[in-house]
Amino acid sequence: MSVFLSEKKYLLSSDSAKEIYSEIKFLPIVDPHNHANVAELDANTNYADLWQLCAATDHYIWEMLRKRGVPESHITGSADNKDKWLKLCSVFPEFAGNPAYEWIHLDLRRYLGIDDLICPENGQKIWDAGIEVLKKEGKKPLGLLKKMNVETMCSTDDPADDLRHHEALNHRLGKLFVRPTWRPDRIMNILADDWFDAVARLEKRFSAEIVSADDLVAVLRKSHDFFAEHGCVSSDHGVDIPPTGTGDKALADKIFRMAKTGVRPNPAEAQCYKDWIFGEFARLDSEKDWVFQIHIGAVRDVRQYLFKQIGRDSGGDVSNHFMDIQPPLVKLLNRFDDRLKVVLYCLDPGHQATLATVAMAFGQKVRLGSAWWLCDTPVGMRRQLEYICSVDLLANFAGMVSDSRKLLSYGSRFEMFRRVLSDVLGGMVELGQMPSGVAVMLAERICYSETKRFFLL
Repeated sequence: MSVFLSEKKYLLSSDSAKEIYSEIKFLPIVDPHNHANVAELDANTNYADLWQLCAATDHYIWEMLRKRGVPESHITGSADNKDKWLKLCSVFPEFAGNPAYEWIHLDLRRYLGIDDLICPENGQKIWDAGIEVLKKEGKKPLGLLKKMNVETMCSTDDPADDLRHHEALNHRLGKLFVRPTWRPDRIMNILADDWFDAVARLEKRFSAEIVSADDLVAVLRKSHDFFAEHGCVSSDHGVDIPPTGTGDKALADKIFRMAKTGVRPNPAEAQCYKDWIFGEFARLDSEKDWVFQIHIGAVRDVRQYLFKQIGRDSGGDVSNHFMDIQPPLVKLLNRFDDRLKVVLYCLDPGHQATLATVAMAFGQKVRLGSAWWLCDTPVGMRRQLEYICSVDLLANFAGMVSDSRKLLSYGSRFEMFRRVLSDVLGGMVELGQMPSGVAVMLAERICYSETKRFFLL
């Protein structure tokens, strides 16, 4: 009998692990960070096909297709969705060992009832089955989220967004199902080509002219307040190296005024502005007891061809373990010590030790986020959880997030995490390091109750 994705054995290597998993597998999903298309959820129309559902927005899949020689026309290009799906199936067995191989099989099995192995021989059969099952009422976006037992989720949104789809969807459901997350990266990245447009969009959204640093903070506060009124409980910040949050306001004002006139700051000036504005973001969050999420270490868009032809988020991002993230991060945390809830995520596993020890040093309000992006695998999750056990406290772990642009990932990625967590804790039970009851308690906290409490969900 095959053990591939076996309900009883998948990623569970001991009886203790299986026992723990049985206690947490049906807990509701609370997802504090994702990239949900809220307009798609609000529309709640049936997906057309498996490519749209499984691969059209997934740059993990895009990267592997490129690695196996699939032309861009069958990834992000003009080929029709069926041809893209069949091309995916033609190379899919070669993805084995990568978690995406397991994710998509889990997606099809658990939520669409398609058990066939994805391979060249089954491509057409799976495509046809997918077309039929996706026509069903229960397979619309909201039906799939209900099937996955998603209780609440937090999207990622620009400060200038009007949040009309959040408002309409939550009103229709009669609850705060999708909460926005305040993501002001484009306002901070003053050297980016779209910075001026981002500020202009903020001006238009709040009918305000922004000519100074004070003006900027005043409009950002309006945006922050508006997000709070729509159920927001956290901000999110993608940085390579964390700014210090301690920049000089007068200097930042000078640099901002200069940039607004079209004069591009030099790198040192840009860093001064970032160090100041990052502190303003944190101050706004601390006043509302929001969670300040920092995603650290992504070196973005390194492959020029992809960036020029396709744009951002196309699979050209890498990690760099030489970044010195500790000194500026410590400055930020000292400024807001015990006044700001912080979750730390890192792209490079080499930074995990630094973040774990920093989180331990700064107490209750600074926490480690889940293994992120390139670490979001059984190997990465296991290494992180085992290390947290040794230098920090699992009881203070911030919990799993999907970080996904693909709806079905909420089910498959949370299942993978819960299984790995159960196996790590089960292994410790088997070795006599903790009793099974304590392991179950920790698993439940990490997967549900403590995440809800910390994020105020």
